[in-house]
Amino acid sequence: MPPPFTARAVTRDGEKLKVETGDEARKIVQEAKSFVLSGVTKKERRRHAPSPFITSRLQQDASQKLGYSAKRTMAIAQQLYEGVDLGQEGPVGLITYMRTDSTRVSESAIGEVREIIRQKYGAAFLPATPNTFKNKKAAQDAHEAIRPTLIDHAPDQIKGFLTPDQFKIYDLIWKRFVASQMAPAVFDQTTFEVAAGRYGLRATGSQIKFQGFLAAYQLNREIERKEEEEGDDDEEGILPDLKEGESLKLVEPRPSQHFTEPPPRYNEASLIKELEEKGIGRPSTYASIVSTILDKEYVLKDGAKFLPSDLGVIVNDLLVASFPDIFDVRFTAQMEEELDEVEEGRRNYADALKDFYGPFEKTLKQAKIHMKDVKRQEIKTDLICEKCGSPMVIKWGRRGEFLACTNYPECKNTRDIVRSETGEIGAAKKEVTGEFCANCGGQMIIKSGRFGKFLACSNYPTCKTTRSMSIGIDCPRCGSPLAERRTKKGRVFFGCSSYPKCDFASWDRPLKEPCPQCQSPFLVVKTKKAGNEVRCPKEGCGYSRPG
Repeated sequence: MPPPFTARAVTRDGEKLKVETGDEARKIVQEAKSFVLSGVTKKERRRHAPSPFITSRLQQDASQKLGYSAKRTMAIAQQLYEGVDLGQEGPVGLITYMRTDSTRVSESAIGEVREIIRQKYGAAFLPATPNTFKNKKAAQDAHEAIRPTLIDHAPDQIKGFLTPDQFKIYDLIWKRFVASQMAPAVFDQTTFEVAAGRYGLRATGSQIKFQGFLAAYQLNREIERKEEEEGDDDEEGILPDLKEGESLKLVEPRPSQHFTEPPPRYNEASLIKELEEKGIGRPSTYASIVSTILDKEYVLKDGAKFLPSDLGVIVNDLLVASFPDIFDVRFTAQMEEELDEVEEGRRNYADALKDFYGPFEKTLKQAKIHMKDVKRQEIKTDLICEKCGSPMVIKWGRRGEFLACTNYPECKNTRDIVRSETGEIGAAKKEVTGEFCANCGGQMIIKSGRFGKFLACSNYPTCKTTRSMSIGIDCPRCGSPLAERRTKKGRVFFGCSSYPKCDFASWDRPLKEPCPQCQSPFLVVKTKKAGNEVRCPKEGCGYSRPG
């Protein structure tokens, strides 16, 4: 039985179909019967081999395929560059310099990799002449692309000498370099026309005719530049090999509705790609830029995606307002061009410094006078501290605005701020849980911290007892409530509230539903790119279903 594919309703009675309501969609599902493949159109196209890695592409691929941060990727690449002990061979530097934006490769390395391709894959996978790649305009050509120094050291042959992390990064680099000198992959761009009574359905996709470089390396289409022919945007996946006139069986109707969505939030891979395209930073600084905005908490991580923090928003607003020229994305690219001109002898370095520092010095003096000192700023309010009767003021901290008592440090009372629809400021009500403090008997209330919500004793600061919030599921080891927690880097996990007495933890979100197969007290939801999966966490059970 051929694999299923997705087709969309595009015509009704031969005219273009426009579905505007859910009722119309459901009506089509009811009326569309007897599915027949009425037309098959194929157009051959080629997808050329990718260039060998430059720094940004290595960081993007390691993020998307391995889940590695840019900082972690560069640390591992540094180890491979400095050398790994390969037993009798001794220490060997396995890759070329890993901070580069050049796709240039030496002729000797190209000759060696072409011979490897001939031996490993056959003559059909070897192009008649070596593949060449253009550098970006701003690329500095001091170093080659990132490639293995010894192409005959295949990853599997030296795996025993590498750590798991080193093997994964080396495997990416080796396969990408081999693929860069292989023949194009050949596809049939395929369109299926499906007749279903009054309705016409269409499916678009491709069928692989010749693997070419894909035999060595699978591209990540989310981050690769589109260098193929126009029309690739319409491709939806691999279609089965079917003949015109074949009858089809409806597997699942989907009367789904789609809304215009805002651009997706950045993750590490997409942010590095944006930095590269805008000319911000160099290969040596991409990882540090990402690390800085995380370490300074200008952004927070929600899974793999970056969310701007209150601190990040305020710092950005202040800097853009005070230094509009410098915080224009074109500034960095322009500075890089000027520095390149200095290096090439086409511009005097003193003139370049003078052109920059003259205007900057004036702007800096103005900023010292007019830029707000947010940390010391206090805004008076009409609210009164319920503990000592002193006025409350709005202050600003790492998590944004909050209300603080003016009688500090004698009174350390603080409250979260809420704003009405008219903009009026008030103190957020304390969320009482009905639970009591194990140390003093006070009410436990819900508070917000840098790692999310938690329970705290209402008698703070006299009593500083805190506890993670339960998610309503008990720990399978000790019976204590499970709580949502965060690592120091902001990654969410689910652990026992009795830690450190009990160290049970799960990266996957527990679901309050017993396993129908082994009766485990709960299931977990595993997040995947292809869609969530609900599965049993009990070892050996194997139960799973789409989430």
